[in-house]
Amino acid sequence: MPDGARGRTNGVDVIWLNKGQQQVERRCALAHELVHLEREHRGCQPLSIEADVCEETARRLIPMDLLSKGLRWARSFDELADELWVTPDVLRDRLTGLADAEWETLLTLELQPL
Repeated sequence: MPDGARGRTNGVDVIWLNKGQQQVERRCALAHELVHLEREHRGCQPLSIEADVCEETARRLIPMDLLSKGLRWARSFDELADELWVTPDVLRDRLTGLADAEWETLLTLELQPL
């Protein structure tokens, strides 16, 4: 894509992906564009809508059980993203969008010291 975007959708029936991406990037971009497609978003969206789509994408790609398991042993943020097969941005969106109950679950984990 000329502007460097990872993906785009027409909001109806087509998704375009940037050809220069790694597989994990394509996976995350496709999931993101599917959320836009489901919501019938056409054209550029306001930042608040884009943030909501990013949060929903992260929630779908990183189930809470896998996040909590990965946090028990991962030694770095990048290692955790790699294990969860998402980009660091998607992992960041998941952690940023955690619900209160999810935070409570994570705060009770016995984590390994770094």
